[in-house]
Amino acid sequence: MGGFFGITSRRDSMLDVFFGVDYHSHLGTRRAGMAAWDPEIGLQRKIHNIENAPFRTKFEHIFEEMRGCSAMGCISDSDPQPLLIRSNLGTYALCMTGVIRNAEELIDHFLSFSGGHFDSMTGGRVNQTELLAALINQKSDFAEGIRFAQKSIQGTANILILKDDGHLIAARDRAGRLPVQIGRDEDGYAVSFESFAYQKLGYEDVRELGSGEIVELSPEACGQLSPPRKEKKICSFLWSYYGYPTSTYEGVNVETMRYRNGAILAENDMDAGRTGEIDYVGGVPDSGTPHAIGYANRSGRPFARAFIKYTPTWSRSFMPATQKDRDKIAKMKQIPVQELIRGKKLLFVDDSIVRGTQLRETVEFLYENGAEEVHMRSACPPIMYACKYLNFSRSNSDMELIARRVIVELEGEEGLNHLTEYADGATERGRRMREAICEKFHFASLEFQSLEGVVKAIGLDPCQLCTYCWDGRE
Repeated sequence: MGGFFGITSRRDSMLDVFFGVDYHSHLGTRRAGMAAWDPEIGLQRKIHNIENAPFRTKFEHIFEEMRGCSAMGCISDSDPQPLLIRSNLGTYALCMTGVIRNAEELIDHFLSFSGGHFDSMTGGRVNQTELLAALINQKSDFAEGIRFAQKSIQGTANILILKDDGHLIAARDRAGRLPVQIGRDEDGYAVSFESFAYQKLGYEDVRELGSGEIVELSPEACGQLSPPRKEKKICSFLWSYYGYPTSTYEGVNVETMRYRNGAILAENDMDAGRTGEIDYVGGVPDSGTPHAIGYANRSGRPFARAFIKYTPTWSRSFMPATQKDRDKIAKMKQIPVQELIRGKKLLFVDDSIVRGTQLRETVEFLYENGAEEVHMRSACPPIMYACKYLNFSRSNSDMELIARRVIVELEGEEGLNHLTEYADGATERGRRMREAICEKFHFASLEFQSLEGVVKAIGLDPCQLCTYCWDGRE
């Protein structure tokens, strides 16, 4: 995934941008960068690898190395950024969140007529931020260039530019799959993926950009360069999984959505008589926990943390490059509370079940510590399609998804013609898929949230939500 944060101000903004970028650390674990503009020095830029150390430790000396009243930074799970670009549009710093799925096609097309080149990384791959710059620079101004780039890109691109006059240009993706939010204080403006990042710094909300909208920010004003489009498809996983609990998108807070979502899951179980034997309800930390709180509150079953993640020194479990190493770290972080496990019938709510590899380890860990039964609930419907719009999931193909794999095991390729039935636990196919996953992972029972339940918990018009990973709808 990734996130960006920027400020244009009449006062020095380096400290505020440092904290603002740090507040996006939950969105990425590979690279981080900052850029600043000062009228005497011009544009400056620093990039660090953050795979083995948090943003704060890598950038703690940034105030000795850079200065500026206008600055921006980003956390990235992909390529190094921001980049400093010199082109027909001037010199500017550029970063993006999202992914360009048709990068090779765009690169080949650009090289076929431009006579230019790209800086090639290992394996010949091109930094997608540099590709974005090449697209923008084909036009005569930033607004036209951004519109051209976003129309050309298959995937998602939220864009932040720091110009060589200290102004910021921010653009939200054409489909509005990710947020771009604007804040203001007495000295200038802030732009951010997460609104709480600037709220903590004393900025007040101005508004959230619409789909495809482009604005230019100076310390004095926020001017619109391109109006928003009417259509919107914001990613539903923002609320279910990777949005921070204090975040609010499109007026809907993440934490409260998760409580509602868990309550709907509990209502479904109560209607089916599935909650009577449960001793404790818990979440698969951390993002599953609020869903579990909602479930416990609605069902009347007590909430308990039967195991705790030891996080002071362990890195985030999805950081290592190999699945084996990720599984090992995830297991080492889990510390049991044996009094809450031994002889108990436990129900856990996870934010989603994608590949299921770490979940298998978690269930084995619970049985090893004396659990009598482990029931599992997913706060999302079965994931049937690998996301092609964002890069928050490591799934590169549909067959990495546990639901898809089990369906093929049960029915071969024919099963893929009945994905809607398999997603529905009330159908024969749906029950068979759930039973097969239970057998693989030793769950006492398994249920998924319905698509209707997730949409109800979010509370937005279904046509404004991207639900591709669940139903395959473009």
